[in-house]
Amino acid sequence: MTEPAPSPADGEEDDTKRKFREALERKQAQARSGSAHENGGGKNLHAHGPAANKRTFRRKSG
Repeated sequence: MTEPAPSPADGEEDDTKRKFREALERKQAQARSGSAHENGGGKNLHAHGPAANKRTFRRKSG
């Protein structure tokens, strides 16, 4: 069987796909160029402040 002649819409679709693919490649290349956070430091030991200032909740009496 013969293939149908490409319509102008097919050319526009290929161009759009090509643009999106190029944009995706740029995005992935930018993400790869960043650091891998391998030596980012340890955990934060005092994430929620000192325990001495911990809030206490009491019932209301009356």
